[in-house]
Amino acid sequence: MSINKSIAAKPFLKWAGGKTQLIDDIKNNLPDNLSERKFTFIEPFVGSGAVFFWMMDKFPNIEKAVINDINTDLTDCYISIKENLEELIVILEKFQTEYHSVFYDKEKAKEYYYEKRSLFNTRSSNRTTQSALFIFLNKTCFNGLYRVNSKNQYNVPIGRSKSLPNICNEDNLRAVSIILQRTIILNGDYTNTLEYADDNTFFYFDPPYKPLNETSSFNSYAKDVFDDAQQIRLKEFCDTLNNLGHQWILSNSDMKNVDPDDNFFDDLYEEFNILRVNARRSINSKGNKRGKLTELLITNLF
Repeated sequence: MSINKSIAAKPFLKWAGGKTQLIDDIKNNLPDNLSERKFTFIEPFVGSGAVFFWMMDKFPNIEKAVINDINTDLTDCYISIKENLEELIVILEKFQTEYHSVFYDKEKAKEYYYEKRSLFNTRSSNRTTQSALFIFLNKTCFNGLYRVNSKNQYNVPIGRSKSLPNICNEDNLRAVSIILQRTIILNGDYTNTLEYADDNTFFYFDPPYKPLNETSSFNSYAKDVFDDAQQIRLKEFCDTLNNLGHQWILSNSDMKNVDPDDNFFDDLYEEFNILRVNARRSINSKGNKRGKLTELLITNLF
């Protein structure tokens, strides 16, 4: 089958905390003359890759791209799309046909979903099949969440979509695969990305956000919690990058949305440029407690 190279790759997963809404703000704060020089782009917490795919589309002068995530299930998906695309598409099309055939029978749809979730959690399939299961669950689970328990068991319930989910978006998967052919994919601690940096490198960080309150805490993305100590460790890594002359932008939650006196990030990154940008998410599921929010963009660019 021919590949339509005119299609711009976009995230192939639904993802809590995806950064599509922040792209304009990131664009407005990128280093000067970025489009006029060859550079390396590194994203140490790639997630669904909204910023990564946008950067790869807008900056063909990226000489080297490096993405990393601690979530092995996720990075295996990227590797499968890069290395085993045809096999992955065949499996996803099978899942899609089977699920669509039972979709409007609530009980049969639930049975199919939980069967696939159980199979995924055995982690006994080869990488390509595991990746197909991952994508299937992502497209059919509740709100596109990725959540695991302490035993690394995926435990998100089935979603409530009213329309047939697009489980196998073949055109986009092919566009993603093209991008990934020139991308280094890492799975591990974000600090390992430093060895891939060179004299002209730009980093974008999208770490697990510091929760605005206890009920909004979503640190089950991986088995290990990304707590305040981890936020401080990340800042120290940013110090290292700054001292080495690397340019970076980092996004995170703005704690002042819930407590105007909370200066956690303002104090932590006081020597850097802290920007507050509008966000389109709520901190409470109850409508009367929702309000306009800001998120932080922190950078060593001034």
